[in-house]
Amino acid sequence: MHQIYLNQKKFWQSIGWQSLLSGFLFFVLAILVQHVAYNYIDNRASVTPVGDLLLDNLPIINLDIFIVQGSLILTLIIVYLFLIKPKYFLFSIKSLALFLIIRSFFISLTHLGVNLHQLTLNIDGVGFGIYDFLYNSKNDFFFSGHVGVTFLYALILWKETFWRNLFLIFSFIMGISMIFGHMHYSIDVFAAPFITYSIFSIAKKVFTKDFKLITG
Repeated sequence: MHQIYLNQKKFWQSIGWQSLLSGFLFFVLAILVQHVAYNYIDNRASVTPVGDLLLDNLPIINLDIFIVQGSLILTLIIVYLFLIKPKYFLFSIKSLALFLIIRSFFISLTHLGVNLHQLTLNIDGVGFGIYDFLYNSKNDFFFSGHVGVTFLYALILWKETFWRNLFLIFSFIMGISMIFGHMHYSIDVFAAPFITYSIFSIAKKVFTKDFKLITG
């Protein structure tokens, strides 16, 4: 713990605490934008689901352990990464904020009904209350945040082979879990990596200085 503290102190003294403040404020802004978008779609959600080639032909498989507990484990992993590799923090938090803002725009455009056979998450599961507060929303279909965020971190950590592969695997598992749980339409899942890569590319241009901390 002492070494982590020293690494953090050395990094932020070299970068400047104003950079941390700017990243934090941008992330708070993104959370507020997402909150507004969630309220908007909750008030305008359609009650009519649409047809889906995969969902109409695939059985429902309960994989909520990956959705709920998996999301919480990933959150802890990301926090751990920020502690041991502080150089990733600024670009990561700003990229995630940009991701949330762009996704808030997307989910506000089209209001689809929940699939009739959507999996009901186990409210008695370990950590469900935390998951429900942090990540669970009801009508935010296009595009999948679970798949997108995990893929985003795979892109950010691309040069770190172990972490890149870990997040790629989790992104794949999240996609499978969402489809077999009928919690997302298939287009939400398959479009997520492509849109996320575009967001990542924009982030590299907008937050060039922070990206250079990773590549430099």
